[in-house]
Amino acid sequence: MSLPKPIGRQKEVLCLPARGHFAVLGTAGSGKTTLAILRAAYLADSGTDHYGKTLLVTFNKALVTYLKHIQDRQLLGNVVIENYHTFARGYLAARNKLSHNEILSDSDRREALVKQGIKLISQRYDSYPLFKLPVEMFSEELRWMAQHGITTCETYKNVERVGRAEARIERQDRELVFEIYQTYRNLRSHKYDWDDIATAVCTEFDADNSTRLYRHIVIDEGQDFSPEMIRSLAKAIPPNGSLTFFGDVAQQIYGHRMSWRSAELNINKVWEFKENYRNSKQIAQLGLAISKMPYFKGVPDLVEPVSPPADGPLPTLVECSSIDQEIVFVVKQAIQLAKTQSVAVLFRDRQDEKLIKRSLPTASIRLHREMTTWQAGSGIRYGTYHSAKGLEFDAVILPFCNNSKLPDTEAVAAFGEVGAAIQDGRLLYVGVTRAKTRLIITYSGEITGLLPTNTSLYEKVSL
Repeated sequence: MSLPKPIGRQKEVLCLPARGHFAVLGTAGSGKTTLAILRAAYLADSGTDHYGKTLLVTFNKALVTYLKHIQDRQLLGNVVIENYHTFARGYLAARNKLSHNEILSDSDRREALVKQGIKLISQRYDSYPLFKLPVEMFSEELRWMAQHGITTCETYKNVERVGRAEARIERQDRELVFEIYQTYRNLRSHKYDWDDIATAVCTEFDADNSTRLYRHIVIDEGQDFSPEMIRSLAKAIPPNGSLTFFGDVAQQIYGHRMSWRSAELNINKVWEFKENYRNSKQIAQLGLAISKMPYFKGVPDLVEPVSPPADGPLPTLVECSSIDQEIVFVVKQAIQLAKTQSVAVLFRDRQDEKLIKRSLPTASIRLHREMTTWQAGSGIRYGTYHSAKGLEFDAVILPFCNNSKLPDTEAVAAFGEVGAAIQDGRLLYVGVTRAKTRLIITYSGEITGLLPTNTSLYEKVSL
């Protein structure tokens, strides 16, 4: 498949200097992934004086599979496409810092170890309020510490948590939380987990005086990278190399709540792309309305989208009398639309996915982290909002958008109403903006409060 052609101001960013750090922030549908591919091809062009081996790195494995599908070998022969953890594991293994089974990849096991660490520390205190917080709160806090490269108690006590509106751990309790973090790491038999592996990469690059493998690195969907991941990638290029960051802060769904500034990149100018080339006018207007919801308030570097001129049907909001009726409707609609279009049925989590998966045609394709091939054209794809990051489809169906699913009740218990709304509201934004021309949102019971209430944004249907 041939590479797409740059449009408008995209041509300017394509040919930015081949030395230094650059940030390109854009709204959903503004062509960031297209531009990331073109930028990588430009930097890896053997006919130029800036030529060098180039890494195009993203967070989502499904997106890696998609990028490889559209890769033009003639132009991208010197471009390596990987997700971050593949890059990190490869580098640490090459430096003899990683061998078999040294990464804790089981999330349930990780949470059990965090819980064990909390129990060990809490035994020294009698009914101290901190230890009444949900284990999920501690688990997320420890993840946040690792993602920001916090390795000492003093650093943790003094750090300002930009964008951490959902945090409920008081500053005076940070010393205890850091002790829990140390206890978790001591209990862990694995050398790393998925969050602190980036710090190991940073540390190793600081000690590595050898020639860098890549001269240029292009980061796609950069908002999903932790600050420590981005720092490690900045250390992976030589002084005469470049790092180009493409991201959309409105789509932060992995909990980092970060601006590219958090990663200490040396950027003089930020390029912003507000034009939406993907969504119809009606879908873009819903996305814009979502970006104005309270859970987006105060987001740094938010690029407000411009509604495109292309016309289409209003998003359809379908009220069902029961979950069973909702499942039947969603499956019927997906099958009908998939005859001529690419259709994605997207869910908040795998539990919701299972409710509909068994009723979908066997030829339906699941979006997941281990995808190795990509099938273009009409048909049904299904998966979580996370798995659809960076992808687009002619039609998207979002089931189970009721107030008991969005925000998730467990997230509310762990992070509070505000924190859960921030997390799941942005998930919903991602789901909505995957649709090019057709969007169907279904619910039974009471509709989620994360959707805008403006009735002019939808065509409402009751079954």
